[in-house]
Amino acid sequence: MTGRLAIFDCDGTIVDSQADIALAMEAAFAAHGRVAPSRAKIRRIVGLSLTEAIRQLAPAVDAETTASLVAGYKDAFRANRAAGIVIEPLYDGIAALVGELDADGWLLGVATGKSDRGLAHALERHGLARHFVTLQTADRHPSKPDPAMVVACLDATGMAPAQAVVIGDTSYDMAMAINAGVRAIGVDWGYHHPAELVAAGADAVAGSIDELRLLLRAFAP
Repeated sequence: MTGRLAIFDCDGTIVDSQADIALAMEAAFAAHGRVAPSRAKIRRIVGLSLTEAIRQLAPAVDAETTASLVAGYKDAFRANRAAGIVIEPLYDGIAALVGELDADGWLLGVATGKSDRGLAHALERHGLARHFVTLQTADRHPSKPDPAMVVACLDATGMAPAQAVVIGDTSYDMAMAINAGVRAIGVDWGYHHPAELVAAGADAVAGSIDELRLLLRAFAP
């Protein structure tokens, strides 16, 4: 087999979006007269599709309220972006690594709980969109850890599971990779503890961009 495919998570792996997500989630709950979950709890659900995230943060509410909270979150996030509040900074070194992998012949994809619009904004803001050949989001797939996004990346690129690796910061990412029959590399600069990533099936956990670079260089289909 020839060819390699790296499938990146976005929030917590490429960009540090926890503050932006927390602000929008707090606004959504406040608009419904509800006390928002703690930021620690909000941090735990980053990476899930929005509906599933709300279900975990407010398990006692009915489906109608869940849908309303989802809509409120989207409205708040869009308003914050329009106001210039949404920053979503890149993690140090990630842009260089993405560029290097592309130049080295890797195919690159994203599998994220973001919407199509949210992912496009994040990648375009940082000049990364041109490097990715397949973008899979919560708009078209069930939430992680369902393997659908990884399977779609494989189908879009013609790669076999043995040719691909998922890179992410949460146990949801690692489980998604395992469910798709793909290897998984965790990163420790995101939102779940490295021990959780290992427990969820990570082949390795990178403690820095340099470690991730070395792990990917060693990847052999």
